[in-house]
Amino acid sequence: MSESNKTDFTNPSTFILLGIPGLEAAHVWISIPFCVMYAIALLGNFTILFIVKTEPSLHVPMFYFLCMLAVIDLVMSISTLPKMLSIFWFNSREISFSACLTQMYFVHSLSGMESGVLVAMAFDRYMAICNPLGYSTTLTNSVVAKIGLAVVLRSGILTLPYPFLVRQWQYCRTNVIPHFYCHQIAVVKQACTDIRISTYYSLFDLVFMIGMDGCFIAMSYTQILRAIFHLPTKDAWLKTFGTCISHLCAISALYVTDLFSSLMLQFGHSVPRHFLVLISGVYHIVPPVLHPIIYGLRTEQIWGRLLQLFTHKET
Repeated sequence: MSESNKTDFTNPSTFILLGIPGLEAAHVWISIPFCVMYAIALLGNFTILFIVKTEPSLHVPMFYFLCMLAVIDLVMSISTLPKMLSIFWFNSREISFSACLTQMYFVHSLSGMESGVLVAMAFDRYMAICNPLGYSTTLTNSVVAKIGLAVVLRSGILTLPYPFLVRQWQYCRTNVIPHFYCHQIAVVKQACTDIRISTYYSLFDLVFMIGMDGCFIAMSYTQILRAIFHLPTKDAWLKTFGTCISHLCAISALYVTDLFSSLMLQFGHSVPRHFLVLISGVYHIVPPVLHPIIYGLRTEQIWGRLLQLFTHKET
């Protein structure tokens, strides 16, 4: 790049988000499924929160953790999807530098919080199955609140280096980001300094967060399976394990998409850019859409309460 074409600035005033590079002509059509999924995510998670709030029998740790997951999914959706849709519909591509850093921080920290809540839900299932007599005395409202605070602080602190590093670097290439939101990797690639520290920290964060949380979840389910296999009948096995199916589906929805998206963005250099951006979009919208569906259909208390609401309205 010649000096005449080089723009040298420490912090750009704005970034330009391209949306999905190479598929600009299809933005309106691409927006349709994303808009539908966004509406489902909002409706589903607000419904979960409403049902748990209005049904006293659901005021137990399991559903408190589910409410935490619903709030995280709502904020995650709101942090990325409206800007994506404004790009697709109105070509509104500008985003200020500060707003870009804020969006980056929220997206990364919320992903970590979601993982932490799934660990807490695994602990809830462990206590309910392996130590039912101590469940109510161990998982008190105070303990649940402390777990929630710990999840927020852990993720919030681990995510702090991302915007801090981005703010310190100089940008001499371009302020155009080939993405629909301020993805950390897409932003740091615009810097003209050595970004290896950011790459290494991203891998550390991914391995540490998913690795540690995955180990805790695996340990919980190892103990759960041992307890289940000690039950006297096969029907008891299936009934007890059935209480864990929703949680296992939620884990799959988050970790499979998260791991695949992160690895593709880090190492998928030969993969078309529009495919990488689409994968990132799917990662951010699929878990918020699937979680309320999974828990709504698989959890008898929520499904029963939902049916009760509709039948009351009809009568």
